Amino acid sequence: MPAPRSAGLIAVVMAMASLFLPGVEAQAQVQERQDPSNLTELRKEAERSAKELEDATKALEQRRASIAASEKELKTKLTSLQEMEQRLAVMRQPVSQMVELLYEQPLVAGGIFPFLTGEADGHTLRALSDATQIVTTRQKAVERTSVLTKEAERLAGEAQELRAGNLLAEAQLAAEVDTLRQRSDKIVKSLTAALVKLGIKVDKVGRAALGCNPLRAATADQYPNGLIPQGMLCPLQQKGFSLRADATIAFVSLNEAYRQRFGKPMCVTDAYRSLAEQQSIYYRRPGFAAVPGRSNHGLGLAVDLCGGVERSGSTEFVWMEKNSKRYGWFHPSWAYSNPFEPWHWEYDPTIDKQLL
Repeated sequence: MPAPRSAGLIAVVMAMASLFLPGVEAQAQVQERQDPSNLTELRKEAERSAKELEDATKALEQRRASIAASEKELKTKLTSLQEMEQRLAVMRQPVSQMVELLYEQPLVAGGIFPFLTGEADGHTLRALSDATQIVTTRQKAVERTSVLTKEAERLAGEAQELRAGNLLAEAQLAAEVDTLRQRSDKIVKSLTAALVKLGIKVDKVGRAALGCNPLRAATADQYPNGLIPQGMLCPLQQKGFSLRADATIAFVSLNEAYRQRFGKPMCVTDAYRSLAEQQSIYYRRPGFAAVPGRSNHGLGLAVDLCGGVERSGSTEFVWMEKNSKRYGWFHPSWAYSNPFEPWHWEYDPTIDKQLL
């Protein structure tokens, strides 16, 4: 069986690369990208790395689906090849039988002599006709066998190219995903270290740091309002309070900007609330707390502030109005009047993404 055609294999691999492998260039770009140093850039880079990893993983899943379809095509080709071999065997058999028959039963006892002497009878002529038919049939069988053999070789070559292309494409994509995962892990570790340096408390085995991984931020959406597990939350610098990972990281950046302006960190009176805590506040402060199960506090996306921010029109409040959106935080319109809650601020991931 012939070796696969190199030009065809290259074409297959290049076609697959163009469809599924932004990876070779992407890997080079990832490797050349400078590691950020400040918290805001780390947060943006972590989110960008997470997006790249997500896209590459989806591409790998699509490639594997394509490989499954290709393997089905490959199986069909191999089945066709097997059937072709069986047909060749069937066609070769009568040719062999004809040759054997001629060998065992020559035209006449005198061979070709009767034709030379003009003494050929009807039996001899019939034998000659049979021989001519045998030769013609044999020739057609040989020609058909030759065509089928070439077709079998073509199918075998295509099957081999298909399998080689599949294996190469999947290996390249898997390598890209692994590179991006390593990059993402590295950025998340750097981000966690930066958060710890800024005062985020992490326990000795680092469990709290897992909740500060921005790659897991969207996972918190899978839990009902007020029932997010503590391990999915990221602690704030203000002891005893926590938020969803992306909200915490953005809040820490906002807090550092606030500290530079006012010489002190922001004062926090509330952040994430469990369902039980929301129920307690709802019954103690009717009209000043959302219905349990509907508060952004229960999503880990809201904080209540003090230290001057809670007074509408104060220097701190005005500064927050002007600067908070740079970090994805804002004062909701309802909190200006119904009910009036100048202390209540919320994080919006969509606002934050527009700033990346």
